[in-house]
Amino acid sequence: VCHLCLPHRRRRRLRPCPNWQGYHLPCCLRERARCPAPLGFFDPLGLLDGADQERFDRLRYVELKHGRICQLAFLGQITTRAGFRLPGDISYDGTKFSDIGEGWAGSLQVPVAGALQILAFVGFLELAVMKDVTGEGEFVGDFRNGALDFGWDTFDEETKLSKRAIELNNGRAAMMGILGLMVHEQLGGSVPIVGEL
Repeated sequence: VCHLCLPHRRRRRLRPCPNWQGYHLPCCLRERARCPAPLGFFDPLGLLDGADQERFDRLRYVELKHGRICQLAFLGQITTRAGFRLPGDISYDGTKFSDIGEGWAGSLQVPVAGALQILAFVGFLELAVMKDVTGEGEFVGDFRNGALDFGWDTFDEETKLSKRAIELNNGRAAMMGILGLMVHEQLGGSVPIVGEL
């Protein structure tokens, strides 16, 4: 049983993940997926018990996707609470973007037509854009589709693995962050940087 970790500060030396629950994941080795520090391999619900490569890839894809969405959600919370709003009206009845509140309260104040447009746009992104359309993806969650590169192809393999681990950890942190903001919003009070909830 062997799990690999890729620590951010010591990328050159790989060390085995702590095997505190006795998981056997040959798919982790085949994909060369690293268990990013500081969390390492973490599966308290046993979703990967006896999993094959396809199951591992599906769960990694979902984790990356939710992490990306939560990073945008957290940034949206911070920017709207800081007072940054789109100019103009959100609907023909004269409701301005600045009239809409933040967080849960704001989502309930969006007019129905606007909410349907948001839902349609997200559906379009889900079905047509945010997937490996061309089949050129190097790894699960690679949605460049031969168009966007931003220098990715100039990185060596070690740097690419490090960047993927950073994205995974940032997504995990954002999932916890937006969940924390939503809970604190319901509890009331204030949070540093965010302010009154």
